[in-house]
Amino acid sequence: METSRQSHPFPPLFDARSRVLILGSFPSVKSREQRFFYGHPQNRFWPLMAALFSAPLPRSPEEKRALMLQNHLALWDVIGQCTITGSSDASIRDVVPNDLSVILEGADIRGVFCNGAASWRYYRRFCAAALGREAVCLPSTSPANARWTLENLTSAWGEALLPLLYS
Repeated sequence: METSRQSHPFPPLFDARSRVLILGSFPSVKSREQRFFYGHPQNRFWPLMAALFSAPLPRSPEEKRALMLQNHLALWDVIGQCTITGSSDASIRDVVPNDLSVILEGADIRGVFCNGAASWRYYRRFCAAALGREAVCLPSTSPANARWTLENLTSAWGEALLPLLYS
C-alpha cells in the first residue's frame, strides 16, 4: 500500500434541520473513489442506518443523502487532510482537522458522535476544546470491528442517537 498525503474529497452532509452529527476519522480508499461516505461495501454504516430507521438499504449517494437528511443526521469526518497508507486509521499522521464549526453554525446540533475510537481520539485531540463540545464514542461500523454484530450496533447506536432526534 502506498502512503500519500490526502485531502478530504467531498463536503459535509447536513442541512438546517440536522440534529445529530456523526463523525468518521477520514474516508477510506473506496469512499475517496466514490466521493461519498462509507463507500466500502463491507462497512456496516448503511445497513445500520437502514435498520435504525426501518428503511430500505440505500444504494446510491442520492438515496444515502436522503436517508440522512430525512432523519436529521449530519455526516462528516474529523480529518480534512492527512498522510495515510490506504485506509488504515493506524497509519494516519500530519493531521489537519476539518472545520466542524460550519455544521455547528448551520444546524441545531444536539449531539456529536464518533464512529469508532480513531474518530473519537482525533476529535478530542483537534476539535473538542476549540468547539467547546464533547463527543460520544460509538462502536465502529468498520468491518475490522467484527466482534460487534449489526444487531448489537443497532442497539448501541439507537440508544445514543434516537432520543436526540425525536425529543
